[in-house]
Amino acid sequence: MTNPQPQGFLAVPPTGEGPGVLVLHAWWGLNDNLKAFCTRLAQSGFIAFAPDLYHGKVADTIADAEALGKALDANFLQAKSEIAAAARFLTERVGEAGRGLAVIGFSLGAYYALDLAAADPEHIRSVVIFYGTGGGDFSTSRAAYLGHFAEKDAFEPQSNVDDLEASLRQAGHPVTFYRYKDTGHWFFEPDRLQAYNPAATSLAWDRTLAFLRQTS
Repeated sequence: MTNPQPQGFLAVPPTGEGPGVLVLHAWWGLNDNLKAFCTRLAQSGFIAFAPDLYHGKVADTIADAEALGKALDANFLQAKSEIAAAARFLTERVGEAGRGLAVIGFSLGAYYALDLAAADPEHIRSVVIFYGTGGGDFSTSRAAYLGHFAEKDAFEPQSNVDDLEASLRQAGHPVTFYRYKDTGHWFFEPDRLQAYNPAATSLAWDRTLAFLRQTS
């Protein structure tokens, strides 16, 4: 029985086939910036799917995003269930083209990306996180990890990044964390004009693409 497509955005390469990448949005929601990111992944040969965890709502201001993010985290079991359903859908959509999924999480989405890799080790081969962390038991995961972090981040203290890196290494996973000089939170997002850093974004994109291709 075929799993129906969950609410979200699907981007497919011109060939119609490719390894799968699950993309988990930041607290802004499934906005045009994230859709463009998925489309860019598809143009690079990946089938990308971003579930809409806010069910149609998108925030532009920090206050609105914080409210949506808090509401999601208050109902985190449903969020995890929807992410698991999205992973099942994408795994089926990819079929024989991949040997597991990559999952990319931005900020709020990074926590859920880390959680998914531990909860579904059979299907998650690699994890990419952008300026977001999370705790938990990573011993069950079979994934390799790539992290992109800002040099100065009011939302994600350096101690959180260091603790996560140590936990992943202690669990025996391949880990590469990068810190980008002269950047702050959201440096990868072109619609955040006060934070966007084109040079760091270009470098993070190249590193992400190389990592995805290496782990596909």
